[in-house]
Parts: sequence; C-alpha cells; structure tokens
Amino acid sequence: MTALLELERVEARYGPVKVLHGVSLAVEDGQIAAVLGANGAGKTTTLRAVSGTVKRSGTIRFAGKALGRTGPDGAARAGIAHVPEGRGTFAELSVWENLRLGAYSRRRVPKDDYRRVLEYFPWIEGRRHQQAGTLSGGEQQMLALARAFMQRPRLLLLDEPSLGLAPVLVTEIFRIIQELNQHEGLTVLVVEQNAHIALQLAQTATVLEVGRVALSGPSAELEQDESIRRSYLGY
Repeated sequence: MTALLELERVEARYGPVKVLHGVSLAVEDGQIAAVLGANGAGKTTTLRAVSGTVKRSGTIRFAGKALGRTGPDGAARAGIAHVPEGRGTFAELSVWENLRLGAYSRRRVPKDDYRRVLEYFPWIEGRRHQQAGTLSGGEQQMLALARAFMQRPRLLLLDEPSLGLAPVLVTEIFRIIQELNQHEGLTVLVVEQNAHIALQLAQTATVLEVGRVALSGPSAELEQDESIRRSYLGY
C-alpha cells in the first residue's frame, strides 16, 4: 500500500500562537487512521492544516501531489472532505438541501450517488424536507457524514464524531464509517477524544502531545500497551 496523505514537519498557528510543532504522519490509501491526544494537543488543527483552513507550513502531500497553499476549496476539488467538530450543518436549510450542498464542487452528480447515500442513511428519505436544525444531534452528525460522502472524496477528515452523543448513536455512526471504508474504499483520518472506540475502528493511530507526535503505530499495539493507555490515552 502507498500513502494517500503525507504530512512532513507540518507547523500551524493561529496568529502568533503556534499549535503544531513539526507534525509528521502518513495515512495509507484505503486505511482508517486516528489522531488521539488530550485537549489542546493539536488534533483539530492537524485536520485543519490538511483541509487548508489554518495557516500552515511544512509539506502536505495528497495522492502524491503537494497541496502547497491550497485552501479549503482546492482541498475539496482534490478529493478531501472535512466534517468539522460540531457537524457544521446548515440549520435553516432542509435535510435534502444540505445533502445537495455536499456536491457543490462537482459539475454533475449522477442520480445513483443519491441512491447510494440513502443506502447508508435510509432515514434521510423520510426527512428530506425537514429543517436540518430540528434534527437530533446524532441525526445532524449523520447528515454531515452523508453530505461529505456526496462530495465523493478519496479522504474523509472527521473531527470528534462522537462528541455529545449517546453510546448507541456513537456505535451506529462508527459502524457507518467502517462500512464506507470497506465498501466504498474511503480513506478516513479521524480525530476522536474517545481513544478506546477510535482504536477499535482504526488500523493505525498517532498520539499528539502539545502539538508534537508523541508516538504512532498499529492501533492494536497501542491499545494493548498498558503504559501507553495510562500515560497518553487516559484509560
């Protein structure tokens, strides 16, 4: 397998405050990879660096090409979809309008794409005219995933998909993510506070500590190492 996404010594900042200090990681094509760490470790900023929504330096390559100064529109056109923390649904628009916005960067959307989305999110069909802001938190998270899938990305960036959701909804959302990975070949880079569930989902994981890579490796190995769990993962 080859790396679809590569970060080499990436730094990022918000104004004068540097948040990432030379982060390097790679995500193989077709893989689910997790980024873990405590609050303030730089997890969200790592995703923002990839999608071009934060000032960054260093090298980011996607599908073998350097992203350079590519912003969020360029990242979307390249095949990167970003579901930010807080879902980012357009509350005043209908469920179906939100879904259609996911394909804004595509010139033509085959009807089959809508059918495929409904296979993973069948509840959308009966809610298509409902205002997105009236959905439950779990439904909004699923709509955000569905909207990102309409972009037909090669890489999905997910920021805290389980945040504020009941365990049963978390299980359902992670099941759908796994199905998209297995059945659609979608590569996923997920930031998740719940280290246990993230390690169950992902094949590899990178642990950040104050904007630097503390360790990385196969998820199964990190989860089985008790000292790593205590020191870095909090369980």
